Amino acid sequence: MLATLFDFPFEERRKLTRWSDVATAAPGNGVIETMDQRREELHECLAYFTRLWNERVNQPPAHDLISMLAHGENTRHMAPMEFLGNLILLIVGGNDTTRNSISGGVLALNLFPGEYDKLRADPSPKLISNMVSEIIRWQTPLAYMLRTAVEDTDFCGQRIRTGDRLCMWYVSGNRDDEVIDNPNDFIIDRKNARHHLSFGFGIHRCMGNRLAEMQLRVLWEEIMKRFRFVEVVGEPVRTLSAFVKGYLELPVRVHEH
Repeated sequence: MLATLFDFPFEERRKLTRWSDVATAAPGNGVIETMDQRREELHECLAYFTRLWNERVNQPPAHDLISMLAHGENTRHMAPMEFLGNLILLIVGGNDTTRNSISGGVLALNLFPGEYDKLRADPSPKLISNMVSEIIRWQTPLAYMLRTAVEDTDFCGQRIRTGDRLCMWYVSGNRDDEVIDNPNDFIIDRKNARHHLSFGFGIHRCMGNRLAEMQLRVLWEEIMKRFRFVEVVGEPVRTLSAFVKGYLELPVRVHEH
């Protein structure tokens, strides 16, 4: 999907997932070894997209994101590092989140087999759409975001001053038992399943949230047509990150109908 949105050369689309991993990985844990390696690979990302930018800016405006940035009144004069920052935001936001929600959904259905039975009995678009929201809540693929206070305020007895940096722990809010019944359980027909914090809130709400939901819904509709059971056959290897709540490995075996 990212390759489509960027009109990125499809045969080289794996570069996008690589750059996403590089941008969020801790050095020395299998993805990158040093901060210098991260900088080098992200500069390769910038160089690649700069070439695409230069191609698109000399062509008529099109509907891909690079063309929109290159021709946009407010974006066409971006400095290189600002361009890279926007690219990484789009790449990580559109890759890590959906990818780890896919794996998380498979794992959740295996951990709660009664819910998998429920889904097999009723693989309807309505139930799958609700399950997608529950997957996004249960998995919470990005554990937190940072915000900067723009004015002094008091919150729950805590003084917050202008300029203070705040960590918004989405994963904690999504498991708040004062708001969500049995929050650690995965329940595919949970009422108000979309009442979660994984997409942020208000002006900070993820602009790609509907696209992410659509991708997951279509994926699970097609999985249920093709396979009776996607069986997890080994322990998941989790991403070593406080930010990305995801998986490096999740071995599975697929069983056809």
